[in-house]
Amino acid sequence: MLPQTELTLRGIVIGIFITLIFTAANIYFGLKAGLTFATSIPAAVISMAILRKFQHVTIQENNIVQTIASAAGTLSAIIFVLPGLIMIGWWQDFPFWMTFGICLTGGVLGVMYTIPLRRALVTDSELPYPEGVACAEVLKVGAITHQSDNGHGHAIYRLGLRAVIIGSISSAIFAVIEASKLFAASISYYFNVGMRSVTGFNFSLSLALFAIGHLVGLWVGLAMLVGALVGWGWAVPYYSALLDAADSSAMQLAQTVWSEKVRFLGAGAIGVAAIWALIKLVQPVIQGLQDAWRATRLRKSGYSATLPRTEFDIPISIVALVIIVTTIPIIWLLLHFIHTSELHAHAIPLVIGTTLFILLITILVAAVCGYMAGLIGSSNSPLSGIGILVIIIVASLLMLGLGQVYPDDAARALVAYALFATAIIFAGATIANDNLQDLKTGQLVGATPWKQQVALLIGVAAGAIIIPPVLDLLQAAYGFVGTPGSDPTRALPAPQAGLITALAQGVITSNIDWQLLAMGALIGVVAVVIDEFLTRTQTAIRLPPLGVGLGIYLPTATTLMVVAGALAGACFNYYTTRKFHQHADAIKQLSVLLASGLIVGESLIGVVLAAIITFSGNDDVLAMADDNFATTALWLGGIAFVTLLIALYYWVAHAGSRAITPEK
Repeated sequence: MLPQTELTLRGIVIGIFITLIFTAANIYFGLKAGLTFATSIPAAVISMAILRKFQHVTIQENNIVQTIASAAGTLSAIIFVLPGLIMIGWWQDFPFWMTFGICLTGGVLGVMYTIPLRRALVTDSELPYPEGVACAEVLKVGAITHQSDNGHGHAIYRLGLRAVIIGSISSAIFAVIEASKLFAASISYYFNVGMRSVTGFNFSLSLALFAIGHLVGLWVGLAMLVGALVGWGWAVPYYSALLDAADSSAMQLAQTVWSEKVRFLGAGAIGVAAIWALIKLVQPVIQGLQDAWRATRLRKSGYSATLPRTEFDIPISIVALVIIVTTIPIIWLLLHFIHTSELHAHAIPLVIGTTLFILLITILVAAVCGYMAGLIGSSNSPLSGIGILVIIIVASLLMLGLGQVYPDDAARALVAYALFATAIIFAGATIANDNLQDLKTGQLVGATPWKQQVALLIGVAAGAIIIPPVLDLLQAAYGFVGTPGSDPTRALPAPQAGLITALAQGVITSNIDWQLLAMGALIGVVAVVIDEFLTRTQTAIRLPPLGVGLGIYLPTATTLMVVAGALAGACFNYYTTRKFHQHADAIKQLSVLLASGLIVGESLIGVVLAAIITFSGNDDVLAMADDNFATTALWLGGIAFVTLLIALYYWVAHAGSRAITPEK
């Protein structure tokens, strides 16, 4: 009988290697598109491809690899908060040890707080865990084909890996050619509407953005289109007509209006959408937690001694010890931050209050996020809503309890401190959102929970190491929208970080245009009402409110290509269903792997280019053509972009069909 390999050194090394890839990719694209992608399935495919070269490989070992990679990839959602410290000018870069400490301590708390919930919310729960179940099915297929001599099974398995690789190589090469300026990177046009109004668009030729659209689906894509039409069809023309900017070009005026006015409309809509998503989950979360604690109380003493290997968690005594030990660096991080600010005179009460708040609120956050992941999947969970609620609570408590203690010139320090504390809590939220999903996968493939929980901690540590340098590179090369002195045509939007920062400033300094936020919130309410109406009509049509908010908030360079990807993906799925019938689901899954590869390839090239730009000091270091070639580059890039996508979709559909249909 083969040994039960599971938590192995080779698995840990492979998991960390994949972590470096997917964490860097998720950071770049989270900042660029305001969206991150689930890394479990592509990580599982890559893991199976590598481990199949070794002996005594088990499905449980492959599961450990994807667990490490998905934990680190999920931790990259810390970008929804941390760039705010750059946006307000508090940090000029991302100090390694401070950023590492935030990610590590928050992530460890997220792992520890979800361990006591595993039996109730995973083992004894009927929650669907859509992504966890899907990843388990991929692992099972890989295990069957690895253990079988069936050539048909191996063909399917190899094709999934090939889809990830081809997608990665295609988008990477295309991005490099764009950087050389032989292909145009975007198509933009700004123009006057009437006497004083302006509008326009910027259509980015990005394979990764296209792939994001394919993954988010038709209705999210159309919702983003609605948001873009609200932003650039009404808001930009309306507000630009109110400004006296006779000396500005149409592009300059449109970008100024979008940056200073329209973004806050989008922020208001995003806030309403995220909070509404949380409100809808309040009842099922409360019911689920009641069931969880009821199940715990019903367990008989001594029952744990009879549990099989697949039911052993990290002992609760060790969980408590780890939480206590983790509190020490949290206190150090808070003290260090305070002593470098105007808040140092009241360091002790501030640190004690903040530490207790972090420990207590993270328990609630972990429970809520874990349940949300089980209900709708970790990728679809409204994490931004958690960030919004936490930053409002933290900022409000600072003002109510401490606002009168500090002079007015300490306002910026209070905003920074609120963001800093929220970042630790948010790191816990992101990991809790992922943990139970991974543990569900582990349950379905017969994993040992405590080994998987150790893998989650390893993933957190690996992600915490890679996140600071990647953020530093991207900040140095591109900057973030809203940061003083940043180039809006190059800066990464970082939409959630911008929203959370604006809310912190609004609560503490009252220097935000609340009328714009209120108008955006009203737009969000309208979107919520329409979506709820569509839901009750029992049709498939939806208008996701968060999609509408993102469509207003994000630049058209991001939005329009995501919309194009969503429309193309919907057409591909329709074509696949009609032509391939019973094989359609498998081919659609193959297209998901291709899309994941497209994101990874371009994102990694984005990180590499950021490093080259930073160290060379030349923004156009790879340029092989000048502005005189721009029109030709536009046609070449557009034609190549469309041709490549048609070829990739054709390959996925027909190669997938041939692999799935065994030869007679």
